[in-house]
Amino acid sequence: MTHYHAVVWIDHHEAHIVEINLDEHSAATVLHKHAIKHTQHSAGKSRSWRAPEDPAYYEDVVKALAGVGEILIVGPANAKLEFLKHLQAKHADLAAKVVGIETVDHPTNGELANYAAAYFHKKDRMLPQIS
Repeated sequence: MTHYHAVVWIDHHEAHIVEINLDEHSAATVLHKHAIKHTQHSAGKSRSWRAPEDPAYYEDVVKALAGVGEILIVGPANAKLEFLKHLQAKHADLAAKVVGIETVDHPTNGELANYAAAYFHKKDRMLPQIS
């Protein structure tokens, strides 16, 4: 069953996707990046442990979001912004469904579902009332 709302928690190593309706949420879908490559410079120079951008990883997340009506993207660092840029460049229709992007550290899947439910509840209350 596809839910209308979805939250994507994403970093450079894994993505957690929870779909949400008003009264329920799905079990989290967890996607792991397959080949994580870290870069390390010569001794005495700066090191970067950030995994490089991986379009195939982002495409796996895109596939998991099929049929969702609104998307909230969250995460602790830049991967959430890189994922949004990927959506805008390759999947404009899905990018148009993104209603927010927030910084969120490393919640459990239950905390993620609760965060998203509160976010979408507030967002939906801000919509004009149609009689």
